[in-house]
Amino acid sequence: MILVTGGAGFIGANFVLEWLGRNDEAVINLDKLTYAGNLHNLDSVQGHVRHVFIQGDIGDDILIKRLLTEYQPRAVVNFAAESHVDRSIHGPEDFVQTNIVGTFLLLEAVRAYWNDLEDGARQNFRFLHVSTDEVYGTLAPEAPAFSETHRYEPNSPYSASKAASDHLVRAYHHTYGLPVLTTNCSNNYGPYQFPEKLIPLVINNALRGKPLPVYGDGMQVRDWLYVTDHCGAIRRVLEAGQVGEVYNIGGWNEMPNIEIVRTICALLDELHPRDDGTSYVTQVAYVKDRPGHDRRYAIDARKIERELGWKPAETFATGIRKTVQWYLDNAAWVTNVTSGAYREWVAKQYTNTTA
Repeated sequence: MILVTGGAGFIGANFVLEWLGRNDEAVINLDKLTYAGNLHNLDSVQGHVRHVFIQGDIGDDILIKRLLTEYQPRAVVNFAAESHVDRSIHGPEDFVQTNIVGTFLLLEAVRAYWNDLEDGARQNFRFLHVSTDEVYGTLAPEAPAFSETHRYEPNSPYSASKAASDHLVRAYHHTYGLPVLTTNCSNNYGPYQFPEKLIPLVINNALRGKPLPVYGDGMQVRDWLYVTDHCGAIRRVLEAGQVGEVYNIGGWNEMPNIEIVRTICALLDELHPRDDGTSYVTQVAYVKDRPGHDRRYAIDARKIERELGWKPAETFATGIRKTVQWYLDNAAWVTNVTSGAYREWVAKQYTNTTA
């Protein structure tokens, strides 16, 4: 079996669902269940014989040691993280505690467990750390995409905390020999994403007749990766990745944020037209740009394709259509997660509408 941390969040839950649907190996799923961790993401595997859910924190070293000893996983896949840039600007301490201190404590518990394994199990064990392209900083419009050797230049408390966690993982391999793998992905989208991130926020606001907030001029460029493609890449890295290596995972879909918003509006115009017959694009509202907003990210995913044979199955056109349709079909899920606390957060974040 494997131990997955953060397995009730957006990417983690998709990974758990995909994992259980594709092989016979059990999953021990640990999640703290903060605002972005949602057990409803896992409704389809409730009571599944190969899925054990435990509510807990990666920073709880006593709990982690107990789980490792009790379940004897052959791998740990670490999704657990605070992951929203805007929240890190307003409250960086949670990001330091979870992403840096939590990762350190998890590594310490895993190292002790790994040291005590029998030779065969010790050789086959893996610790896979899931990270982000934001650790690399920002790119000029014509600069080459981020490769695995690109210098780390984080520009937000979130990306700085993830950079620190990446460095800890690397250090535990080079210092202690812990068999680690690190993945750095581009912007994920798809089912079960908490509606503070751009794509589900736009869908949710559009359907409710609210403004569609776009930072600055909307020309910030991101590479977009459909979440099930990301899950497939992680499975492949866990299966065949070389210990100590970093693999960048991208969707080959660079696009400005404003084009993302316009694409979503066009799909909603087709799939769920407004009652008044006008386009959802009329709801776009430009807001003051956030501090330190990186202008462009882009992932060079040639290494994982060359060495492990992985490439994304979805184009942005196919992935975004599936995503919009999922949110239309799962309105109850959206209503459930958009609690009062969430509404207060959005109101605080997007108050400086300029157009």
